[in-house]
Amino acid sequence: MTRQGRTLAVLGPTNTGKTHYAIERMLGYRTGVIGLPLRLLAREVYDRIVAVRGPSVVALVTGEERIVPPRTQYWVCTVEAMPEGMGADFVAVDEIQLCADPERGHVFTDRLLRMRGQHETIFLGSDTMRAPIAALVPGVEFVRRERMSELTYTGSRKISRMKPRSAIVGFSVENVYAIAELIRRQKGGAAVVMGALSPRTRNAQVELYQNGDVDYLVATDAIGMGLNLDIDHVAFSGVSKFDGRRVRPLAPNELAQIAGRAGRGMANGTFGVTGEAPPLPDEVALAITEHRFTPLRRLQWRNAALSFGSVEALIASLEAPPESEILARAREADDLRALRALSAQAEVRARASDGPSVRLLWDVCRIPDFRGISHAEHASLLEAIYGHLHERGRVPDEWLARHVARIDRTEGDIDTLSRRLAFIRTWTYVAQRAGWVADETHWREATRAVEDRLSDALHARLTQRFVDRRTSVLMRRLKQKEALLAEVNEKGEVTVEGEFVGRLEGFRFRQDQAAAGQEAKTLKSAGLQALAPHFHLRADRFYNAPDTEIDYTEQGGLMWGDQAVGKLVAGDEPLKPRVKAFVDEEAGAEVVQKVERRLQHFVDRKIATLFEPLLAMSRDEALTGLARGFAFRLVEGLGILPRGQVAAEVKDLDQAARGALRKHGVRFGQFTVFMPALLKPAPTRLRLMLWSLAQGLDTFPEAPPPGLVTVPVDRSAPRGYDAMAGYRNAGERAIRLDMLERLADLLRAEDGRAGFEAKPEMLSITGMTLEQFADLMQGLGYRAERGERPKAKPAAAPAGAPDAAGTEAASAREAGTPEGTEAETPPATGHDAAPAPDAPAAATSEEKVPGATGEAVPDTVDTAPPDDAAAPDASTPEGAETEVFYTFTWIGRGARAGNQRGRGAGAEGRGKPKGKGKPKAKGKPRREEGEKTFSSGPRKSDRIDPDNPFAAALMGLKTRD
Repeated sequence: MTRQGRTLAVLGPTNTGKTHYAIERMLGYRTGVIGLPLRLLAREVYDRIVAVRGPSVVALVTGEERIVPPRTQYWVCTVEAMPEGMGADFVAVDEIQLCADPERGHVFTDRLLRMRGQHETIFLGSDTMRAPIAALVPGVEFVRRERMSELTYTGSRKISRMKPRSAIVGFSVENVYAIAELIRRQKGGAAVVMGALSPRTRNAQVELYQNGDVDYLVATDAIGMGLNLDIDHVAFSGVSKFDGRRVRPLAPNELAQIAGRAGRGMANGTFGVTGEAPPLPDEVALAITEHRFTPLRRLQWRNAALSFGSVEALIASLEAPPESEILARAREADDLRALRALSAQAEVRARASDGPSVRLLWDVCRIPDFRGISHAEHASLLEAIYGHLHERGRVPDEWLARHVARIDRTEGDIDTLSRRLAFIRTWTYVAQRAGWVADETHWREATRAVEDRLSDALHARLTQRFVDRRTSVLMRRLKQKEALLAEVNEKGEVTVEGEFVGRLEGFRFRQDQAAAGQEAKTLKSAGLQALAPHFHLRADRFYNAPDTEIDYTEQGGLMWGDQAVGKLVAGDEPLKPRVKAFVDEEAGAEVVQKVERRLQHFVDRKIATLFEPLLAMSRDEALTGLARGFAFRLVEGLGILPRGQVAAEVKDLDQAARGALRKHGVRFGQFTVFMPALLKPAPTRLRLMLWSLAQGLDTFPEAPPPGLVTVPVDRSAPRGYDAMAGYRNAGERAIRLDMLERLADLLRAEDGRAGFEAKPEMLSITGMTLEQFADLMQGLGYRAERGERPKAKPAAAPAGAPDAAGTEAASAREAGTPEGTEAETPPATGHDAAPAPDAPAAATSEEKVPGATGEAVPDTVDTAPPDDAAAPDASTPEGAETEVFYTFTWIGRGARAGNQRGRGAGAEGRGKPKGKGKPKAKGKPRREEGEKTFSSGPRKSDRIDPDNPFAAALMGLKTRD
């Protein structure tokens, strides 16, 4: 094309607005053509012009894409696809410094030498092209454009410390993927841009970065070719690349082309290195920041005047040397290599026998090797295409359809989809060539549709692998500083902007445990910010919730349903614990206070309900003196006091004081002073927890299962646990306090000095076998002597004889309650059964009853029977059935019974029980005025306790008799 009109060379560094200037100039003319180095950039420019002039007058022509409206005025093309001979008013070629590129430079040099516009021609590029252009283009005008922002070198920086809006550049697919994976783990994700990506995939990835879904971009040097992105910092992960033949260091001007992507418009930018890349030498960094580079001296060139007379003539014309010293013959390109390979095939040489056949062969050889498998594979495919075109004039539809169908699959990983995209580009290129397929429109649309599907699938895989979508969405919304929309479902799962971020447990946010690093920080920040209104709504709902929805655990935790909302902490008094709410600090002080108030109300009401008798006694102003002091001790002991700890105080209480305390449900038992109403499961559970708090225990012991009379002794339990649990340790098992007192009532009727056997009612009360009962009795201070005897046959009951219950009642009436004890009516059965009101008072029990308070219980007692007891009676008939029995003898609470076998001297005179057979006292003790008198003998049958609630009924029966 001869020179016509004005020719300009607009040169300068990156970010000078050269491409924008060329577009504005082209739109000032009726027609124009602009050539761009990458189809990605061509697509970007095409979209910009369409936005201004509409799609009806703008064409896009690349190797794999062809959009040509009928009324086309402006052509946006890759440099290789620029149409010739159109006579357009305006022509522009971008990145003209690529004339020196070893692979594609000869194409740019050809456009520099031969492409001209009727009115204006512009070459855009680096200052390094000034001398070659001046030498090769007569009459050219130079326009210098300065960078609109500053570029600064910042040295080396770790990827983990890379600031947002950064681009990390790698020079291999493996390197790009490795960096993107690292950023995903540390920063939440990165977009990936490579020259091998389809425009659709590349645009989708760029959109992730541009709209703020991710703050990092990992790319190859493809971003250096005019792609305009909002990048603040460019970091090189390497300073060398494989150029197709060897690994070579990047020249300063190549580094500058990429680094110049940082800082767009008036915003300043920075660049540096990262990873294993060494720091840039000072002179290189200075050259980049000041835009001073070695001028280009020679450009790549290949002869454009081709001869198609024969294959040999074509090859010779392609290898013709340049005439100018500035031009250097380009190295063998892929198309020439393919031509050589095909010309070696006899069938191909036979077909390429004339000019049109040779031209067709050259057109086929120019199909790019998108697949990149091997030269032989590529040549084999080209041979098949050439054979079809030469023989049929077009590629057969069925043959093309089979190849396209094999590619049209969207499953697989990133590498698989990338290979399929490379394969479909070959068929897209074939479909774009005029006359190569029967139905051009159909196949262009079909191959484009397959490429689009593969592009979308690849974008999805890239995003799935290198972008945490949840984190990216939340980070973008956080940066926008807008209110985040959060939802909490009935399971407590929290979603923010539709993304699952964690769970709301009570008033604490528990972020997704699968998150780590930057992702975890983002989830927490987004979750807490979005949950702010939910905390207040939940606090209001909790404050109005009934007590039935709140509970406490054995370890002092406070639960709202199945969610922990607080815990109990020790207060100034055992019955006045404080609460600590589990509320995130971000919820605010108002929420914390509301939750704590509601929990404190629940705890106070629970204590007031379950310990009502105890609290009522503490508030009774009628209690004075020793009675009030003893009531205070009971409150401190949470309603249970082992008698040994308060023996002196009990002894000092007169009967009036005791009566006043009994009115509040206090029972003065032989082993424990307690309030039977507080032995129920609910008060016991609460008492143990309050006691554990007061004791400062790290792990709170649990309450025994409800309903059990005896339980195994836990030797690892803290001291005092048995009493707080409502039990007393006796041997290997512990017996419930109320049932122990019922047993004590039965034991008072026995002669502990002479020895006695266990009665059925004793075993019934404890629910034990005879052997277990023997161990229990030893724990209470008795010696258990084992023996055997012939088993007596049960005699038939005579007619009119009373039943067992009647006999037992009669025996009890005959025996009466031994004097010197405080007998109380025991509860019926069951753990929750409350004892009946106190029976008539008797004399103090410390002096009269075995196992009385104040004496130590022996740790162990040898249960082996004495020699004479173990042997069967000589008079026992051989073969007769025998039965085992135990004789229990009181040995004194302070004596060691472990090695005693029988009633030895050590048991005599030491705390001997005084039941039946005790001699009557001589004389009567002196009594004070108003003091009640008690005798140590059996209770007279005609004495009725006036405090007994059944006294009136008993008096009526007596009167009737």
